[in-house]
Amino acid sequence: MKEWTREERYRTILDASNEEITKLKEIVDSCPYRQKFHIQPTTGLLNDPNGFSYYNGEYHLFYQWFPLGPVHGIKHWYHVSSRDLVNWKDCGVGIIPTEHFESHGAFSGSGIVENNKLHLFYTGNTRNEEWIRHPYQCLAIMDSNGEITKNSEAVIKDLPNGYTDNFRDPKVFKDNYKYYCLIGAERKENLGTIVYYESNNLLDWKFKGEIKTDFFGNGFMWECPDYLRFDNKGVIIFSPQGLEADGDKYQNIFQSGYLIGDKIDFSNGEFNHGNFNELDRGFDFYAPQTTEDEQGRKILVGWMGLPEIDYPTDKNGWAHCLTIPRELELKGDKLIQKPVKELELLRGEKIESSYILSNEEKDIDGFNEKVYELICNFNNITGRYVGIKLRKGMDSETVFYYDIENKKLVLDRSKSGEVFATEYGTERKCEYNEKNLKVQIFVDVSSVEIFVNDGVEVFTSRIFTKEDSKGISVFADGQADIDINLWRLNCLE
Repeated sequence: MKEWTREERYRTILDASNEEITKLKEIVDSCPYRQKFHIQPTTGLLNDPNGFSYYNGEYHLFYQWFPLGPVHGIKHWYHVSSRDLVNWKDCGVGIIPTEHFESHGAFSGSGIVENNKLHLFYTGNTRNEEWIRHPYQCLAIMDSNGEITKNSEAVIKDLPNGYTDNFRDPKVFKDNYKYYCLIGAERKENLGTIVYYESNNLLDWKFKGEIKTDFFGNGFMWECPDYLRFDNKGVIIFSPQGLEADGDKYQNIFQSGYLIGDKIDFSNGEFNHGNFNELDRGFDFYAPQTTEDEQGRKILVGWMGLPEIDYPTDKNGWAHCLTIPRELELKGDKLIQKPVKELELLRGEKIESSYILSNEEKDIDGFNEKVYELICNFNNITGRYVGIKLRKGMDSETVFYYDIENKKLVLDRSKSGEVFATEYGTERKCEYNEKNLKVQIFVDVSSVEIFVNDGVEVFTSRIFTKEDSKGISVFADGQADIDINLWRLNCLE
């Protein structure tokens, strides 16, 4: 991989020639791992979803973007929109960092609709000549024509006492006629936390303090905070960096998860809550963001990737994509994630199969695709394990199975094509102890998303498998009745 200089990383799209962009796009388009139905960058690097909002009859979604290569350089916001969460319109670059308060990047943030305009809050990253950073919290406003205008100055200019320059990712929302802004932060003693501000007008913000949680002391930086309300419950979603691995938990370089409790008391920042839970049990999931649509649905999109890891697409001039949109429901102490119903619009030809397995593996005949949706029900399970193999080839397979003896679900990508990030292991596991198993799986060219029992658990992973690895099989060490529904997907090129 090429070593990128600071000067190369801190050029905007405006500094690149048409020839440079065209050449890079040709390299990207030649990559065999380009996705069919996931949001992905035209060139360069994608990371956090930003500004996810329902506005003017459409879903608007932005993402962190460095256009000139698969590295973390000066961040832009790229804009896509959709009426159905399936077919996304390319709206071009939403925010280019050209102002003094964002001189070194437009970092992550959120959107809120007020006065028939979409208000986009984000962190402006700046560096001085000594490379010392100062973050600003900034505002840009999009009108119904899609025109975006930046506020002439930052709306939060100063760092509160006691915090480092890791101070970013504003999440803005309204609660009881006041506006609140959550910001991911790091104390000077290298402890992660979330702070909050209050406003009456979205322009003038007053620092209120920290959100007080029992999880404080875990992780050195809490990125991308989000806040959801379900009836009388509150849920904080965030991405704490620096959690130590704990058994099957926290195996990735960084994690994303949530706390469920009473609604936050914004008079004092108190948040009474239960245990921290990971949102996703797979290999590649980080920095999710939610929005609420006109139907009242809470919808989540995550970054299907992680920081500080090299991916096989890097050599082709691009990196990462976003997950499919997921509807969130609260059931007891679990946040349930279901693929949004609109994804059924992708379904084409359907294949149905049933098997009674007894200590054997069976291929699903008549199917030879890289991209599909699959629903598989395992019933009357006995023995040691049952499972499914995806993207099978001569020397490759991605395996998901129920380890009955140890009461665990396992995703194994040790043979999923090009290997990467093996220092973090090749298996992901979580506890499971049920008599039956239902999995809904979305397979794209270079990813798999597995939803267990209608979203009780989710495993998200990038895989980089050879072109001819298209087989599917089911297997059992023991007994199982298996029913399969399989759809070819009608994906736009």
